[in-house]
Amino acid sequence: MSEIYDLRSALEFLKTQPEQLVETNIEADLNAEISGIYRYVGAGGTVQRPTRENGPAMLFHHVKGFPGSSVVTGMLASRKRVGMLLGTDYKRLGWYLRDAVKNPIAPKMIEGEAPCQECIYRAEDPDFDLRKLVPAPTNTPEDAGPYVTMGLCVGSDPENGDTDVTIHRLCIQSRDEMTMWITPGSRHLGAFWEKYLKLNKPMPISVSIGLDPAVYMSAGFEPPTTPIGFNELQIAGALRSRPVELANCVSIPETCIAHAEYVIEGELIPGITMREDKNTNTGKAMPEFPGYTGDAKGDDLPAFLPVIKVKAVTTRKNPIMQSCIGPSHEHVSMAGIPTEASVIDMIERAMPGRVINVHAAPCGGGKFVTIIQFRKNNINDEGRQRQAALLAFAAFSEMKHVFLVDEDVDIFDMSDVMWAMTTRFQGDVDFIPIPGVHTHVLDPSNAPAYNPFIRTHGIACKAIFDCTVPYTMKDEFVRCQFLEVDPAKWVPELFQ
Repeated sequence: MSEIYDLRSALEFLKTQPEQLVETNIEADLNAEISGIYRYVGAGGTVQRPTRENGPAMLFHHVKGFPGSSVVTGMLASRKRVGMLLGTDYKRLGWYLRDAVKNPIAPKMIEGEAPCQECIYRAEDPDFDLRKLVPAPTNTPEDAGPYVTMGLCVGSDPENGDTDVTIHRLCIQSRDEMTMWITPGSRHLGAFWEKYLKLNKPMPISVSIGLDPAVYMSAGFEPPTTPIGFNELQIAGALRSRPVELANCVSIPETCIAHAEYVIEGELIPGITMREDKNTNTGKAMPEFPGYTGDAKGDDLPAFLPVIKVKAVTTRKNPIMQSCIGPSHEHVSMAGIPTEASVIDMIERAMPGRVINVHAAPCGGGKFVTIIQFRKNNINDEGRQRQAALLAFAAFSEMKHVFLVDEDVDIFDMSDVMWAMTTRFQGDVDFIPIPGVHTHVLDPSNAPAYNPFIRTHGIACKAIFDCTVPYTMKDEFVRCQFLEVDPAKWVPELFQ
């Protein structure tokens, strides 16, 4: 496998892999058209059907209004492609990332000039305009505005200097302003920002776009796997067996990813908030991972919807904007595979040798639904599978449903999981509800209007679906045993 260390080397690698990348020279419009096209090509996830699962990534060479720039989407919208880009078996990605967390390699500052700063544009220039420099798409015609969806935000704790990275949705609002949505209580940069608010000081922040897939896959980890102060770039370093290279920003005292295609530099300003849809008045934000378009956030949440005042934009020559459709399988990969790693680690530490594998299923957007493949070694393991489900909820608080299945079920095939639920599940004994628990604010069903017993939005009923066979009845649930053959002998084109 050729070395991958940035977006460009990842694209060159995909060009050598059959059916993993398609390119077009036909001009495409950022305003909903690019996402509308890719929806059919390979978005997957919770995107409205028809959409293709495991379709190729797509590179748009001609973008309306942005000569010299291109846009790529869907780089991580296939679990198999993520495995290719990280050089490992796609079915073992959870274990692979779990091992990377345990063997971190710290990032380092680059020597010499940073590739991301080949072109520099400063906000004090009268011709500076973020809207003309950064080709940010809208997902749908009703979006609040153009969104940066693959922007890795870098910020630091004002008290101890700890640096962290997370991906946030950023809506471009003017020539030098972006709104930033920080999900309440779930992001480390949000904790840093609260400290800056108390100090009444602006918070320097950089946004790096167009990165090595290993960086994006590492940024999805959350507590308790990566507690506050743990920089997830260390995980990306472990995945590549080399440090992620950083550069000093040109206009603020913060770092950025040295090999990024774009870097937006700016400051979060205390006391300034902005309506997300101030330019469109649609009342909508953008499509979110559960498959619904979210409401635009108002200006009454100063702690959660601040404004980044942009000071500079730096790019590579002929930069490539990387974008993601909100509810696509790309979100499933970035959020779900780190979740799998966290669940595996939590269960392995508590009861080693029982969990076979874990899958954060696409139907849950990578966050809401987890399937645990569990091994009962003896009668004393009966019931431990349900304990494993409780550990999964502890590993990732936003999880809503856990499905427990046996060794013979393919957890990456929802038809097989549903088969197990149909033939190995009885609702009166195998369904375990856990009511009144905080999950995720983007689940539209966890609202008092949906269920009057819910006290406030964000509280829901978590549930365990135990689709495992009782240990004493295993002999009565043996699947049909077919003759083992090598199918490549008859249809080599399908089994190479």
